[in-house]
Amino acid sequence: MLTRNCLLLFLWILVNEDSVFSLHPPPSPLGRSRIGREHAKSLVGSTRKNGAAGFQRVKRGWVWNQFFVLEEYMGSDPQYVGKLHTDLDKGDSSVKYTLSGDGAGSIFTIDQTTGDIHALRSLDREEKPYYTLRAQAVDIDTNIPLEPESEFVIKVQDINDNEPKFLEGPYTASVPEMSPVGTYVTQVTATDADDPTYGNSARVVYSILHGQPYFSVDPKTGVIKTALSNMDREVKEQYQVLIQAKDMGGQLGGLAGTTVVNITLSDVNDNSPRFSKSFFHLRVPESSAVGSAVGRIKAHDLDIGRNAEVQYTIVPGDGGAMFDITTNEHNQEGIIILKRPLDYETKKAYTFKVEAANAHLDPRFQSFGAFKDTATVKINVLDVDEPPVFNKPSYVMDVYEDTPAGTIIGAVTAQDLDASSSPVRYSIDWKSDLDSYFDIDPVEGTISTNELLDRESVAQHNISIVATKLNSPVLTSRVAVTVHVLDINEFPPELASPYETFVCENSKVGQVIQIFGAKDQDVPNAGQQFSFRTPKEDVKNKNFTIRDFGNNTAGIVTKRSGFRRRLQEIYFLPVVIEDNGYPPKSSTGTLTIRVCGCELDGSLLTCSAEAIFLPVGLSTGALVAILLCIIILLVIVVLYVGLRRQKKKETLMSSKEDIRDNVIHYDDEGGGEEDTHAFDMGTLRNPKVVKENLFRRDVKPEMKQGPRPPASQDSADIRDFINQRLKEHDTDNSAPPYDSLATYAYEGDGSVAESLSSIESLAVDFEEDYDYLSEWGPRFKTLAGIFGEQSETQSNSTNTENTH
Repeated sequence: MLTRNCLLLFLWILVNEDSVFSLHPPPSPLGRSRIGREHAKSLVGSTRKNGAAGFQRVKRGWVWNQFFVLEEYMGSDPQYVGKLHTDLDKGDSSVKYTLSGDGAGSIFTIDQTTGDIHALRSLDREEKPYYTLRAQAVDIDTNIPLEPESEFVIKVQDINDNEPKFLEGPYTASVPEMSPVGTYVTQVTATDADDPTYGNSARVVYSILHGQPYFSVDPKTGVIKTALSNMDREVKEQYQVLIQAKDMGGQLGGLAGTTVVNITLSDVNDNSPRFSKSFFHLRVPESSAVGSAVGRIKAHDLDIGRNAEVQYTIVPGDGGAMFDITTNEHNQEGIIILKRPLDYETKKAYTFKVEAANAHLDPRFQSFGAFKDTATVKINVLDVDEPPVFNKPSYVMDVYEDTPAGTIIGAVTAQDLDASSSPVRYSIDWKSDLDSYFDIDPVEGTISTNELLDRESVAQHNISIVATKLNSPVLTSRVAVTVHVLDINEFPPELASPYETFVCENSKVGQVIQIFGAKDQDVPNAGQQFSFRTPKEDVKNKNFTIRDFGNNTAGIVTKRSGFRRRLQEIYFLPVVIEDNGYPPKSSTGTLTIRVCGCELDGSLLTCSAEAIFLPVGLSTGALVAILLCIIILLVIVVLYVGLRRQKKKETLMSSKEDIRDNVIHYDDEGGGEEDTHAFDMGTLRNPKVVKENLFRRDVKPEMKQGPRPPASQDSADIRDFINQRLKEHDTDNSAPPYDSLATYAYEGDGSVAESLSSIESLAVDFEEDYDYLSEWGPRFKTLAGIFGEQSETQSNSTNTENTH
C-alpha cells in the first residue's frame, strides 16, 4: 500500500509540476522586474511619506492557485503541498509568509521564508474533502503586509481506499415457487464512499458468488431474478445467495464488498390433499349426544397456510345422513359429528365415504390432476346401558286457580331405550315441591293437584320429575316441569271507548269507516286476545258489517254506497266482543253511525240533516212546507204532460187514410228536389200508386214484391232515367246495402192545375191551348208566357207545313 501511494504521489507531482511550484504563470523577465520595481518604489514612497499609517493598496503582484494533496499519504516526511510566492520577494529573505485558517499549524505548515506548504499528517477525503486557508506576505522586519490577505483552498485528492458496502444487508426476499425464469426477487444496493466524480473509484459492478444456477443478478442495477424454472418449495424452501459489489468497474485491483441475500420460496397451491390410508375404523357409544364429535380423520397437504386448507364432505350414501363432517381450522383435521341419535338395538354399524378437497384451487395447476382424495369410514355403534329418556327436554303446564284438588293437569313420559326395555317409575323431587302442591302417578306419569292453587300467592311452580329404571335404580333422569297458574276470567270485554263514527254520503262499498278496539278489566292486560263479530240476528245487515283484523282491533266496513241523510241520518250497529279467558266471556256493544256530508277527499263537512235543504235559520216546519209545495208542482207538471201526449196520439190515429202518415219528419231542411237522402221522395209519387204499394225504406225489399211501375213508365225517357239513377245507386259507396229506386214521375194530389207531368199524357204531338194559364192569376204569369210562346211557334210551324 505504501509503495502504491508513493508511486501515485510521484506521478501526480510530475503531471502538476508547474501548478505546484508556481503560484502563477511565470511572466517575462522584463515584465517581472518591472512589476517588482514599480511595486517596490510605490511601497518605499508610501513608507517615506506616510509611514506605516500611510500604506496604500497597490495592484496584486501574485496569484494564489488551488492546491491538491493526496489522501492517505504514508511517507515518512511531510507531504509537500505547494509553494506561495510573490513578485515582491527578491530572494533576500525580506518577505515573510504567514498561514491561517482550517488546519493551519496543526495539519498544514508553511516555510516563512520560502513559502513552501507541507501537510504534517495523512488526510482522509471521506473525513474532510477540502480545507480553506488564508495566506499573507508581510515585511519580515516591520510585519507590514506587502499584499492583502488572500484565501485559497487545499483539496484532498481521492484515491480508491474504500470498498463498496451494502448498508441495508443482509437482505431477506421471497418469491413464489414454480415461478418462471426471470421473475423479480429483490434488488441490492452497494455504496462506495470514494469520489464518484473522479475516476472509477466509485463505479460498482455486481456479481453473484454463491446461489447459482437458481438466481442471477444484474451487474449494473443489482436486481436479483430467478434463473431456474419450476423450483419446488416442497423440495427446498430456503436459498442463501452471496452477492459481490466491486468498484473500479469490476477491473483488476478494485475493492469489493459482499452481502448475503436469504431467499424463501413462498407456497402456491400445487399439491392436492391425500389420506394416509384408504380405510378408517371408528367406534362410538350409542349414548353419544347429537352434535358431539365421534371421530377424526386427516388428509395431508404438502402445501402450507391457506393453500393447505382442506374441505371435507361426506359422499351421499349409506350412513351419510347420520353424520356430518367439519374441518378443524388449526390442524386441518376432519371432525365427524353425530347428526342423529344412535340406537344400538336399531343399527350397529354405519359405512360411508369422505372426500377431501382443496378449499382454494389455483387455476394455473388444474392440469396437474384432481385436487381431492377419497377414503372409506366405518363406524361401529357400542351398546351402553342408558337411563330413561323423556320425550321432551322440558314440560310446561297450565292450570286455573281454584281448580279442585286431584285434577290432572298434565303428564310426562320417559322410556328405556336399551334392548332390555326396563319399566320406568316416576316421582317428584321433594326439594322442588316443599309444600306438596302436586302429585304424580308413578306408573302413568300423570301430574295432579294436591290442593287449591292461588294465583295471587304463587303464579308459577317449578318442579322436577325423576324417572328411574326398575332394573337399574342407579340410572335416573330428570326433567323440569313449569306449572303456570292462570287467572279465572271474571269480566266480559267491552268497547274501549264511546266511538263517534260517521259515514260519508259519497262512501264506497268495502270502505273501512271506523277502527275500534276493546278492553277487559281482567288481568293481565298483556296477552289478552279479543275477537269481534256481528250478531247472528244482524248478519243480514245490508248497510254495514264488522271485519276482525286479528290484532285486538276491528273495523266497520260499508256494504253499500249511496247513503243519504234525508233518508236516514243515524244507524246503529251491534258488535259482539269475546275474550280468550277461561271461561270465555263476551258482550254486545252498539256503535252509532251518523251519515254526514264530506268532501271528495273524505274530509267532513256537516252531519246536520237540515243543512241539506235550507240555509241556517229555517225551522223544520218551514222545510216540510217547502218540500210539499215542490212535490205538488211536480205532480201537476207530470199530469199535464201525460194528457198532452195522449191527446196528440188520438189525433194521429184518427186519420189512418191520410197520406201524410208516410211523410218522414226531419229536424233539418232538405237540399231540394235533388236531395234523396234528407227525406223519402217516394211520398211525392202518384197517390194512387202510393196507396197500392207502401214500403218501408229501412227494410230491404223482396224481389217478388217490387212496386208496379205505372203504365206511363213505358216511355223510353223514363226508362233511361230510371236505369241511369239505378246505375248511380249501384256505384254509390254511401248508398244502403240494398237497391233503392227514387222516382220523380208524379206530383201530389190537390193541385188546382192537376198533374203537369208528361208521363200521363196520352200523346205528345197534339196541339194544346195554354191560354187558360193566364186566367190563374199573377202567380202563373211567367208560366203562361212560356207556353203561350210555344203555342204560337207550333202554330206557325203548322201553317208553314200546310203551305208547302
